[in-house]
Amino acid sequence: MSEQPGGGGSPGSGGWVRHAGVAGAAIGLLAAGVAVERLTVNRTVRRRARAALDAAGPYGSLRGTPGTAVAADGTELHYEIDEIDEIDEADEADETDGELDGADAPGAADATPGVTVVFSHGYCLSQDSWHFQRAALRGAVRSVYWDQRSHGRSARAAAGEPVSIDRLGRDLKAVLDAAVPEGPVVLVGHSMGGMTMMALADQYPGFVAERVAGVAFIGTSAGGLTEVTYGLPAVGARAARRVLPGVLRALAAQTELVERGRRATADLFAGLVRRYSFGSPGDVDPGVARFAERLIEAVPVDVVADFYPAFAEHEKAAALPYFGDVPALVLAGDRDQLTPHGHSERIAAALPGATLVVVENAGHLVTLERPELVDEQLAGLLARTRTIRSHGSTAPPDSPPAAGSSAADDPAADNPSADTPAPGAGRRSRARRRHR
Repeated sequence: MSEQPGGGGSPGSGGWVRHAGVAGAAIGLLAAGVAVERLTVNRTVRRRARAALDAAGPYGSLRGTPGTAVAADGTELHYEIDEIDEIDEADEADETDGELDGADAPGAADATPGVTVVFSHGYCLSQDSWHFQRAALRGAVRSVYWDQRSHGRSARAAAGEPVSIDRLGRDLKAVLDAAVPEGPVVLVGHSMGGMTMMALADQYPGFVAERVAGVAFIGTSAGGLTEVTYGLPAVGARAARRVLPGVLRALAAQTELVERGRRATADLFAGLVRRYSFGSPGDVDPGVARFAERLIEAVPVDVVADFYPAFAEHEKAAALPYFGDVPALVLAGDRDQLTPHGHSERIAAALPGATLVVVENAGHLVTLERPELVDEQLAGLLARTRTIRSHGSTAPPDSPPAAGSSAADDPAADNPSADTPAPGAGRRSRARRRHR
């Protein structure tokens, strides 16, 4: 029986209210715990501390050569390229203690000549979330960082346009065609970025077979996200999932009011970000924690609402075998409450060339919480790409496509070739590691 919110004592209304009440109680308990943590510090002091961290922190300040790819619906996608020989030495001052210095990144210089590493960020973040990895690989390998549609410096998608992970996969293909028209690529994705890579493989298996030299899936999932409890009691999580889409739509209709509310409840918001981003919040540098807050604060609530339903529909386990037996890194924090590490274990099981790394006491933003370990693992992945075969070109044809069409966004234009490896072919042994 469908339930419809309404007045009076209708069954639909009562059911909706009951679910909302259970979800609210569960979330309220979590919020209350965060609030108690902050009662001992004056709000003005905290506000000044945030401002000081914003002014002092170098995080997110690294920039490359900008470019724009255009998706099928006309949305402009911002990307930046860090070339091996075009690094501004002035940026070196922005690198922080504990980061790997470009040319010294172990194994990075041994990557396949001409390889380009393409980084896809997660939900409610931007390309700046790769700050530590960017600093570590800067100057050692050609890299591309891009902002997903409606995130970062990319354009907002058309209002009311439904978002799907498949669409994001086509967006990634457009970025690849614009920024890396030829040569091997290593794809690196965190959270929604990893899902985007799966959608690319699902729609363009021929491209993946021909061009992809390695992959890294960090804190992501191939599906089954409707079963995630987010650290809430099971009944509360189910109720929250049921009412949250409607709540987000309602909030999106009052964007200006909601954004003012965000600022007014900055302390509570900061606590929630820390709890869901990091496995050991008390051990995270305050500047890094504030950087994570800023990344998430920058995403308007209507964008949050537009993207959220896509995760319930995301099921891409069947696409993983299209990556064949290329070197793969699958990494997750063992305290990740958004994409629990069991999801990463299932991804690794489907990739013959995978190394599974589970980071102890780390959360969803493991790239910020344990950057040295992530940088080391990525450099090792690049070193492993030395054994791949030569790769071809997918540069666009000399003649432009007809008006209103885009080969980059047409999966039918990229049929798998006859030599596309069959799913599961060429299996190799997998390695599993746990890191403290």
